[in-house]
Amino acid sequence: MARVFSGIQPSGELHIGNYLGAVQNWVKLQHQHDCLFSVVDLHAITQPYEVSSLAQRTSEMAIGLLAAGLDPERAIVFVQSHVREHTELNWLLNAHGVTPLGELERQTQFKDKAQRQESVSAGLLNYPVLQAADVLLYQAALVPVGEDQLQHLEPMREIARRWNARFANGGGFSFPEPQALLSTAKRVLGLDGQAKMSKSLGNTIGLFDTPETIWEKLKPAATDPARVTRKDPGNPDICNIFTIHQGFSPAATQQLVAHNCRTAGWGCLDCKRVLADNMIATLAPLRERALELRAQPGTVSETLRAGAVKARALARATMARVRRCMGLLEGAEA
Repeated sequence: MARVFSGIQPSGELHIGNYLGAVQNWVKLQHQHDCLFSVVDLHAITQPYEVSSLAQRTSEMAIGLLAAGLDPERAIVFVQSHVREHTELNWLLNAHGVTPLGELERQTQFKDKAQRQESVSAGLLNYPVLQAADVLLYQAALVPVGEDQLQHLEPMREIARRWNARFANGGGFSFPEPQALLSTAKRVLGLDGQAKMSKSLGNTIGLFDTPETIWEKLKPAATDPARVTRKDPGNPDICNIFTIHQGFSPAATQQLVAHNCRTAGWGCLDCKRVLADNMIATLAPLRERALELRAQPGTVSETLRAGAVKARALARATMARVRRCMGLLEGAEA
């Protein structure tokens, strides 16, 4: 089976945007491929963050992934910083002839984030190199992404090509160029209907929110702006609430929702109530599983430890070959 790698930053509790956009797909992929899924805490520290809460947010994200259906018997689930080879390969990919400074400075993601910071860290500039290290360390052939994320895959492919051209002949080893595994999930906007769903923007529904909280958050959520009054017909194709319906409601319900939107058979609040009921029903077992896991912190820690052991074995094998190719003096591993 082809190897898959993907990661998620430890923002704390998962929200429905994470679930529909990535994690739901990961749960399916673990049955089809050799998968590694990581909570990428090293990426999180490239921007301002609360030191006191990082470990807790990392643990909460791991709990969320496990509750959502990731199975440690089918996929390797671990924390990025628990496998130190990520940082070693990150540094080695900065070698001469592999990652030019100018290319990093031109990255759209770097320019956008740098504009919002008074003091820009070198880690933010180096973010794409660490992303490449995450994937190449496990010689992953596939990276699950949405269409809007395809641009982030090309830098790691280019880094792999340059490293191979510069060093592969030195030891008979080369990195596979990662390919995109395109997700069919539609992009979910936040409840404001304007920006990507983000906890920092306060426009999310948490995967483990209570039924009451889900309904309270959905009631004021943005819909088709053409529906000023209940009698105004709308267009479900441009309504973010309908997009969320596609993640939680059965096909027959989606058809009914679309028809009642176009004909003004329902008001937006009616549409949201049906969505809330379907969302609550879908997420109830996930919420129960999360509660069980939070009550067993030792089990979660052991799961992450075991995942890191498995990931480290793969990582060490790769790094032994990388060091040899790059001409580094062999020595005893720590």
